[in-house]
Amino acid sequence: MTEKDKFYDLLQSENLQHEKLHDIVIKAIEEEKLITNKLMEFEERETSFSERVADRVAAFGGSWQFIIVFVSFLIAWAAINILLLKKAFDPYPFILLNLFLSALAAVQAPVIMMSQNRKEEKDRRRAINDYLINLKAEIEIRNMHQKLDLLIAEQMKTLFDIQKVQVELMEDIKTVIDKPTV
Repeated sequence: MTEKDKFYDLLQSENLQHEKLHDIVIKAIEEEKLITNKLMEFEERETSFSERVADRVAAFGGSWQFIIVFVSFLIAWAAINILLLKKAFDPYPFILLNLFLSALAAVQAPVIMMSQNRKEEKDRRRAINDYLINLKAEIEIRNMHQKLDLLIAEQMKTLFDIQKVQVELMEDIKTVIDKPTV
């Protein structure tokens, strides 16, 4: 085998190394697309009208604004009915007010629970997204390790081949030098 053939073989091994790296990169890109598609599925879900209403009611029902408006309403109701005394539309034990408060609580509690369930679902989806992102990072790290291992193995092989060719060339030079001159 001539030196030209040996160097050609070295170039071929380098080409094979690049092809292996290319395959690893293509595989990583395909896996990334799959994970990205799954992440997009979670993000694309739109909320229904009832879900948006439940979120707004829960946000208002759990705010200081609601407490202030509600306390103001209770004070105004009691004041109006106490001041009107004999013509009050809801006299002192405020039975009608109790009915309204019970109805409000009966409607508000399930709406707030619906909103909390939606928030739990969002948290669950975020957890799944976080898991997929972590999985993607793990895959990328594994791919990087594969690439590094491949590079090191191929470079070591190439270096040993180059060293072998150099030793052969040095031996050829030595035989030429040691040859007696005529």
